Amino acid sequence: MNFKQGLNITQNQKLIMTPELKQAINVLQLPIAELNSFIDQQLMENPVLEIADENQKAQKDNQKDEDKKNEVDWAEYFHDGRDFGFPKEKGDQVLFERFTTSDVTLKEYLEKQLSLYNLSMQEFRIAQYIIGNLDERGYFLCSFKDVANILNTSSEKVEETLSMIQDFEPLGIGARSLEECLEIQLKKKGLLTNELRFLIYNYLNDIGKGNLKKIAKDLGTCIETTQQMIDVIRNLNPKPGANYGSINGNRYIEPDVIVEKVGKEYYIIVNESNVPGLVINSFYKKILNEGTQDKKTESFIENNFNKAIWLIRSIEQRRATLYKVVSNLSEHQREFLEKGSKYLVPLTLKDVALQVNVHESTVSRVVANKYIQTPQGLFPLKHLFPGGLKNVQGENISATSIKKIIEDIVASENEKDPYSDSKLSELLKEKGLEVARRTVAKYREELGILVSSKRKRY
Repeated sequence: MNFKQGLNITQNQKLIMTPELKQAINVLQLPIAELNSFIDQQLMENPVLEIADENQKAQKDNQKDEDKKNEVDWAEYFHDGRDFGFPKEKGDQVLFERFTTSDVTLKEYLEKQLSLYNLSMQEFRIAQYIIGNLDERGYFLCSFKDVANILNTSSEKVEETLSMIQDFEPLGIGARSLEECLEIQLKKKGLLTNELRFLIYNYLNDIGKGNLKKIAKDLGTCIETTQQMIDVIRNLNPKPGANYGSINGNRYIEPDVIVEKVGKEYYIIVNESNVPGLVINSFYKKILNEGTQDKKTESFIENNFNKAIWLIRSIEQRRATLYKVVSNLSEHQREFLEKGSKYLVPLTLKDVALQVNVHESTVSRVVANKYIQTPQGLFPLKHLFPGGLKNVQGENISATSIKKIIEDIVASENEKDPYSDSKLSELLKEKGLEVARRTVAKYREELGILVSSKRKRY
């Protein structure tokens, strides 16, 4: 076998992810809150970037209405296609804080009640310590001995103060266990009996699993009486502190896109009310044009200049792509916008990608972690891409629609003879929907609906 050395020239094509391309992809998939944080970071790192002032915005948009009293001409405004949001006028910025409330925290609510008591300084300190150490459920899990050592008092005094706090609202606050929490609530409501106390301390697991027959047999009572007692327990609140706000617990969702109905038409508004307009700093632009600086300085400015241009273009591209995708979605899901989730039609990322002439992965990035405000409420964008089945007529029916039908059927069933999954499958078939029993069980579990044996009333 002969071996020969030689040189060969070949051509290959491959995609190289440049830093600019990575940035564009990253900006595309950022939700509105993270986009604002990203822009703030870029403003700190890139001296060439700056926020446009009001005069620059006015010149750029050229959308100011001479008469503020006149209504916005929606058709004319959106015909332009360059700006997909409300015209921004000075002093008319949309603040989403206007639409949120400042929730009272559990600590504030309890301290307000505490202020109504005439306590000694020591009792007040103990009470404040207890309130400050309740967990998110409203339970107090510290030992009396540890608290007594920290506050230089007796365990009996700590227990006495806790007992006082357990009289506060919400009922069950300050309990040391789930069983004690439920017992306190029953006692305050005047419903506590020996039978209910026995159930709470011995059969909570069986109550959760719906083992009514086992409980009735152990107690020697009829199943109807047992169910009535369990109903009383199930109406109690196992986490009395969970319904109150916390300092870091509130999470407000800001929609990335808003769909508004004006007359008979729907208009898409890309939410950029809090996104600052970015421009190139005129000082650095002048320096670059003059060419009077040394090569190192010019190279630094030119590098940041290119980064700034790419960022501004990436943000504009994000807005344009988001607008195109949601516009297409609104056409597909018009019945949903009119009537609600039951009328969603099956839709895939590929379907939208083909119609807006982008890659499927681009649509996936547009949809990721973003929310849409519609006349039917606030939803994740991916909510508008439901899977589905075909009915007997060959029409596509979304999984969301099928779930809604199952929910309606269960809501109207006879509580003494609830429908099994097989029966639900048969009822769906009567409505022209071929849905397997396993699929029905899956949808039922996703809806949080119990199996028929646990829904049964005696």
